[in-house]
Amino acid sequence: SGAILLTWPGRAGRFLPGTLTGCVAGSGEGGPSSSRVFVVRRDQDIYIQTLRKLFNESHGIFVGLQRSEEELAGKSRKAQLVQVSKNYRSVIRACMEDMHQAASKFVSWPCFFQVSILSAMELIWNLCEILFVEAAAAGPLLLRLLDWVRLHVCDVDNMVREVLSSENPSKHELFWNVVDVFVLQGRMDEARHLLSKEASANPASMNMYKILDDLMKKMPMPSLGNTQTLTEMELKWQHWHEECQRYLQDGTFASNSHMESICKILLGDEDAILEKKELMTTWYHFLVTRLLYSHPTVKPMELRFYAQSSMDLFLGGESSPEPLDTILMAAFEFEMHQVIKECSIALSNWWFVAHLTDLLDHCKLLQSHNLYFGSNMREFLLLEYASGLFSHHSLWQLGVDYFDHCPEYGRVYLELHIERIPLNTEQKALKVLRICEQRQMHEQVRSICKIMAMKALRNNRLGSALSWSIRAKDAAFATLISDRFLKDYCERGCFSDLDLIDNLGPSMLLSDRLTFLGKYREFHRLYGEKRFSEAAKLLLMLMTAHIAPCSFWMTLLTDALPLLEQKEVIFSAEQTYELMRCLEDLTAGKSDKQKFQDDDVETMKVEMLRLALARNLARVIVKEGTLEGS
Repeated sequence: SGAILLTWPGRAGRFLPGTLTGCVAGSGEGGPSSSRVFVVRRDQDIYIQTLRKLFNESHGIFVGLQRSEEELAGKSRKAQLVQVSKNYRSVIRACMEDMHQAASKFVSWPCFFQVSILSAMELIWNLCEILFVEAAAAGPLLLRLLDWVRLHVCDVDNMVREVLSSENPSKHELFWNVVDVFVLQGRMDEARHLLSKEASANPASMNMYKILDDLMKKMPMPSLGNTQTLTEMELKWQHWHEECQRYLQDGTFASNSHMESICKILLGDEDAILEKKELMTTWYHFLVTRLLYSHPTVKPMELRFYAQSSMDLFLGGESSPEPLDTILMAAFEFEMHQVIKECSIALSNWWFVAHLTDLLDHCKLLQSHNLYFGSNMREFLLLEYASGLFSHHSLWQLGVDYFDHCPEYGRVYLELHIERIPLNTEQKALKVLRICEQRQMHEQVRSICKIMAMKALRNNRLGSALSWSIRAKDAAFATLISDRFLKDYCERGCFSDLDLIDNLGPSMLLSDRLTFLGKYREFHRLYGEKRFSEAAKLLLMLMTAHIAPCSFWMTLLTDALPLLEQKEVIFSAEQTYELMRCLEDLTAGKSDKQKFQDDDVETMKVEMLRLALARNLARVIVKEGTLEGS
C-alpha cells in the first residue's frame, strides 16, 4: 500500500549493512489525501525477547561505572575503564551466542540477522576500546589489532578443523589456505606446526622448509612489556626483513609457489597479500596484515593513512563502502564524534551509541560541547535510550537509572515518562510510587495515588481507595471515601476493612470526616470491649464537637440507646441533657424538610430515644441525689 521512511534527528533508521528499518506502515490506496492508519514503532529492538540480556546486564555495568567515578583516579583509571569496556563486550558476545543458538534451533532468519548486527557492534566496540579507551601506543597497538582481527574472523577455525581432521592434512585441498590464513593473521606458531607436516611428507624439500620455518620463527614482534624500545624493534625488524629479501632474490623458494608466496607476504608485498583477498574477506583484515609485515611499529595517528589506502586497494573501485566500513574508517581516523554519528544512523537502537558515548565521556575524550538544545552528546543519547526503555512494560525500570545520571534534563524526562506508565496493577503502582518517593517527586506521588484511589473506588474497593487517598494526602477524596464507608455501614450494619480503619493513626487528621470515621470505629471497639463509660464519652464528643455529619446524628443517637438501657447508669445528668439537646436540634432541623409523621420508623426511633433519655435522667437524678444525701 505504501511505506514511508521515518527518520529521527541524527538517525536514518538503517540496519547494518544498509537495510532500511523504522518504516511507517500505511494502509489504504490512493493519493496523500486518502485516509490511512499509520503504526509508528520506535526502538523496536526493545521488544526482542532475546535482547533482554543485553539491556538488563549492561544496565548493571552502566550503574557501576557511574558510582565508581570517584574511584577512577591515577594509574588504575585506564585499567578500570578498559575492564568496563570488556564487560560491555562480554555482554554483547553472550547475547550474540544465545541468539545464534536460537537461530540455529528454529532456523530463524530474523535471529540470524540480529546475530550479524551484534557481531558488527562487538567489532566496532572492540576497535574503539583499542584506539580510544586503552589508547594503545605504537608497538602494542599492532598486537591489539591482530587480536581484534583474530577474534572477529571465525571462518578460519572451521577450515582448520576440517584440514586437521583429515587422514593426510598436508594433502588436503585447503591445507595451503589454512597456512596462508595463519600467516596473514600473524599466527606463526600454528603456521609452522602445519608446515612441519608438509616437511615430513616431502623430505627432499626439507631444507627449504627449514629456512622458511627459521624466518617465521625469528620474525621480530612488538612486546606488551617495555622490554625493548621502538628503535630496537625497528632495527631487528629491518635485519629480518633484509634476510627474507635475500632468500627470495636467491630463488630459495622458487621451486614451491606456495612457499614463495608466503615469503613475499613476510616481505609485505602488497600484490602478494592482495592475492589472498578471498581468505581475508575484509579490507581491515588486509590493513592489519599489511601493517604487520610492512610497518609493525605504526603509531596511532598514522593509522588513518594506511586505513584509507588499504580500503581503496582492497575494494579496488569494485564496490562502495558499506555503513560498517564508514564507521571503522572514522575510528581509524580518530573521529570519535563521527563514529557515534554513523552508528546512530546505521544501528537499529540507541543502546550501542548511548553506552559507548558514556564510556568515552568517562575517559575524558569527548569535548563538552553543547548541542543546539543545550544538552551534551552523552546526555542526549542516554535520554533517547532511556525513553525507548520506558515504552516497554518491564524495561522501564532500567530507564529510571539512566535518567538519574543525566544531570541536566534527566529529572524532567523522568517526570514526564513516569506519568505515562500504565498502572495496571497495585504492585506496579507501588513500584512507580517508591521510585517517585525516593526522588521526592511530590506531584507525581499525588497523581499516582489519586489515579489508584479512583480506580479502587470505581471497583468498590473502599479500603484500597482510602489507603491511596491518605497516601496522596488528598483531604477532599478522603472525605468522599469516608462518606462511602459510613453509607456502607448504615446499609450493612458493619464496617468493611476494619484493619485499615483501626490503624489509621495520625492519618485520620487528614480530614474531619476521616477523623469521625476513625473515632466512630473506636467507639464500636470500646463498646465491644464493654468499656461503656469511655464509649459514652466518645459518642457524646462526636456529636457536641460537630465532627459527625448531621445526616449521621440519628445513627449516633440510636447507638446511645443500648448505653441508656444498661443496668448501671452510664450517662451523667449533664451528658443526658446534652443528648436531649442534640435530639431536639435534629428534629427541629428536619421539621422543615421532612416530617417525621411520614416515616413511622423514624418517629418510633425518636420516641424511643425520648423515653430512654427521660428514664436515664430519672435514674441519674435518683443516683446523684442519693450520693449527695449520703
